[in-house]
Amino acid sequence: MTREQKAYIAPFAAFMLLLAAIPLLPMLAPNAGSILSTAPQHVLFPLQTLICGALLLVYWKSYALQRPAGIGFTLAIAILIFAIWISPQWLFLAPRRFEGFDPTLFQTRPAVYAAVLALRFLRLVVVVPLLEEIFWRGFLLRDFIDRDFKKVPFGTFSPFSFGAVTLLFAFAHWGSNGWRPGPDFIPALFAGTLFNVVAYRTRSLSSCVIAHAATNLLLGLYIMQTRQWGFW
Repeated sequence: MTREQKAYIAPFAAFMLLLAAIPLLPMLAPNAGSILSTAPQHVLFPLQTLICGALLLVYWKSYALQRPAGIGFTLAIAILIFAIWISPQWLFLAPRRFEGFDPTLFQTRPAVYAAVLALRFLRLVVVVPLLEEIFWRGFLLRDFIDRDFKKVPFGTFSPFSFGAVTLLFAFAHWGSNGWRPGPDFIPALFAGTLFNVVAYRTRSLSSCVIAHAATNLLLGLYIMQTRQWGFW
């Protein structure tokens, strides 16, 4: 694997590996009542933010983040994806999602609460959009066209590349319900499709990051308003 391939893959790979480690963390808990045992994501997510953010900085010069283009179109797509993501509750009366990363656990300690919430939004609005768009659209969308992905101009369309990245993006949001997809799988199919459309329309990786970040910001504000922590 070349350094350029590592640059595009490493932050996303670290993110997914750390995510997979959440069920293992309770085994490291000093006692059954500790936060590591009862809510391991509250330890893992801030750590994940710092580690993946550091990897993005290490490899920053390797990324071809063209100037943003089509900002109006990009933001319109972001709003549409946000609406799609929460639509199952409005259209199909899907269950409310109150279980998840709940920062209000730390409300009695204002400084800790502020730090936890800041790191959670940093993960949601900066780190995740960067590492996911760098991997899915910046790398994989081109790698499926030519293994020497840097030769492929960003935004080049290929039916196979489009379909494969859309499906893989959705499966990355499968959830933890075994053979049954979680509530984010179908919305992720639409989101993966639309983020690809941003790549094709704008030919700018920065625009894809902005679309993803704007979607996630809207989702974060919705989460804080509704207290549906399962949307994080």
